[in-house]
Amino acid sequence: MVANEHEAKMAHPRMAAGALFFDAGGRVLMVEPTYKDYWDIPGGYVETGESPLKAATREVQEELGITRTLGRLLAVDWAPNTTEGDKVLYLFDGGQLAPETIAQIRPEAEELKAVRFVAPQEITERTIPRLARRILAAIEARAASTPVYLEHGQAPDGVAA
Repeated sequence: MVANEHEAKMAHPRMAAGALFFDAGGRVLMVEPTYKDYWDIPGGYVETGESPLKAATREVQEELGITRTLGRLLAVDWAPNTTEGDKVLYLFDGGQLAPETIAQIRPEAEELKAVRFVAPQEITERTIPRLARRILAAIEARAASTPVYLEHGQAPDGVAA
């Protein structure tokens, strides 16, 4: 096989990374972007030369105005999109936010309309199905202290979540 043919077969996915933050009641921090019609989590695309962890940290600072040391990887989700192509999405554990940290959150006005802590059972009402599945799987992974591999927000057949 010629090198160009080999290169053409290789995936060139977009990568994005985000963080799950919790309050003392176990609710998840969600954001309402100005440019989407559903709620999301803090995060965004990984830039060239940037690691997913650094991207998630940067996006949290840009979107929420807080600087946090993110914890372990909770989930990796392969989620191809018909309009954007292949994507690999990383979710990191932002941990439980102290009340004083919550008080310091300043949503970036051009990107976010609102920030709210949401009970896990309300997540599916606020966001699109594949993101809801990803968030809920990451919450379970956090409780089990084991990261999870997902495809479209769910464990593929034969792989335990």
